[in-house]
Amino acid sequence: MGRSVPEGSLGGEWQAQLRARGYRLTPQRQLVLEAVGELGHATPEEIVTAVRRTASGINISTVYRTLELLEELSLVEHTHLGHGAPTYSIATEDGHVHLVCRDCGGIEEVPPSVVGPVVDVLAATRGFAVDVGHFALFGRCRACGQASA
Repeated sequence: MGRSVPEGSLGGEWQAQLRARGYRLTPQRQLVLEAVGELGHATPEEIVTAVRRTASGINISTVYRTLELLEELSLVEHTHLGHGAPTYSIATEDGHVHLVCRDCGGIEEVPPSVVGPVVDVLAATRGFAVDVGHFALFGRCRACGQASA
């Protein structure tokens, strides 16, 4: 299950951000944000499928444009969790690192502190600032590891 839509984001704060930039809170924008919150890590194709359950006339280009705007407003974020389309999730203030199971495809989120030492070494030795929101580690989850043992 996904991360819920941030409290109040569909009301005042999000509407204020949209209005300040000359946008309105349209039903399509609200549906896309709600779908991202419900689905968790979802591709644009999965999001349009979810949105079409309520609004059958929504097309994929509307979803892409809406996701772009929501990301610009820091309400959603995208991550590349392998080959193919990016996945979108509700943005969090502290971010997270993705653990992706190569066997079952499951995605787990862990706090950025898990990779803190690596991030710190890269900053100190290379001057490289890691964007942990785009950080995905691939391997085998506990359940798949136990199943194969």
